[in-house]
Amino acid sequence: MSTVDSDTVLVERRGAVLSVTLNRPHRKNAIDVPTWGSLQEALREAELDEGVRAVVLTGAGGDFCAGADLAAGRDGHPLARMHRVNDVALALHELSKPVIAKVRGVAVGAGWNLALGCDLVVASPEARFSQIFAKRGLSLDFGGSWLLPRVVGLQQAKRLALLGEIIGAQEARDLGLVTWVKEDGELDGFVDDLADRLAAGAPVAISQSKAMLNAAGQQSFREALETEARSQSVNFATADAPAAFRAFVNKTEPEFTGEWLLD
Repeated sequence: MSTVDSDTVLVERRGAVLSVTLNRPHRKNAIDVPTWGSLQEALREAELDEGVRAVVLTGAGGDFCAGADLAAGRDGHPLARMHRVNDVALALHELSKPVIAKVRGVAVGAGWNLALGCDLVVASPEARFSQIFAKRGLSLDFGGSWLLPRVVGLQQAKRLALLGEIIGAQEARDLGLVTWVKEDGELDGFVDDLADRLAAGAPVAISQSKAMLNAAGQQSFREALETEARSQSVNFATADAPAAFRAFVNKTEPEFTGEWLLD
């Protein structure tokens, strides 16, 4: 049972998949101060629950997220408020389980960067994306300054950030900012199947691959190779590598548990 006590962030468990839904549809799921806290708690719950092996992040009522709710009440110094936002971005980025963003409707500002912070993004053709900050007299936040150039390169990142224009799902897909575009009627089933496939994978190996890919931009090739060697050593100490080998020999599907063999 979820420990998240919030009407604005709904958490539902389906087997090994945890769904986290922003639930402020009257504000296009724009995030106010309490919702930031609840979202961080939901991500923390996903990290600590060993039974959770994949996460789906989405929004209620036909929209993903309109970013931070600038019309909501504010408390404290702006830097302290931004640190709370940053804590959520870090929790998402450092989550050891794979995360899928399921995007309908708008994903703008911090809402788009919330989707970009996920490992895979699946959008409906009607989804719309914008780094809206410049049109609000603001600069990038929720990791956009780090995420965008790594995905699309510096010039396209500047275009998106400086103009704040709205782009559609197909253009976002062409730029590599969306992984798949699926018709609205197919979207839920596709994401459910994708989440199940991720959840059935080897949890320790997937976690390590995710962490290595996230860190690749800050490592030399030599450092990356050394990290790969250490990670494979960890994998060989779990039940999953032998299980995969047996399944290959027997022409069956492996069952991955992540169980540690050296206790």
